[in-house]
Amino acid sequence: MFKNKKAAKKNNPWYIELIPYVIIFIVVLLIRTFIFTPAVVDGPSMEPTLYNNQWLLVYKFTKIDRNDVIVFKYDGRYLVKRVIGLPKDTINCEDGKIYINDKELNDEYTIEDNTCTGQVTLKNDEYFVLGDNRAVSMDSRMIGPVKKNMILGTTNIRIFPITKIGSFK
Repeated sequence: MFKNKKAAKKNNPWYIELIPYVIIFIVVLLIRTFIFTPAVVDGPSMEPTLYNNQWLLVYKFTKIDRNDVIVFKYDGRYLVKRVIGLPKDTINCEDGKIYINDKELNDEYTIEDNTCTGQVTLKNDEYFVLGDNRAVSMDSRMIGPVKKNMILGTTNIRIFPITKIGSFK
């Protein structure tokens, strides 16, 4: 019909050329909104697993298990912590040890201070979370259990810095 692309372009409205860009934008927006999104570690509370300013890939619709690292919103900030207690668990802290349903926690991720006292039984939509670097972590020992609706998702993929890209435990 048209002998060259220039002739075809002249007859198309200007907005037709924008359609591929709009489609790409919508797909990226949907993926980021509903599947995964980036998050940044803020502070030393997850050391030695994660360090300040490392970027993570957060999966939004995954089952949350014990020892998973999650990102949740608290007081207008996003925090990164490890799940220690699941819904309906009873968490008891005494003498620097953590017990989950009367069984001592095999706490392989933490460094230094395990200070906590008291007992809490989690509701159906609550999780008990702790930072790996307990001495400097603001976690469930201070803020209480984290409700399911506060959780953005789980993460086990570091995407920045480039030298540290990959999965972690």
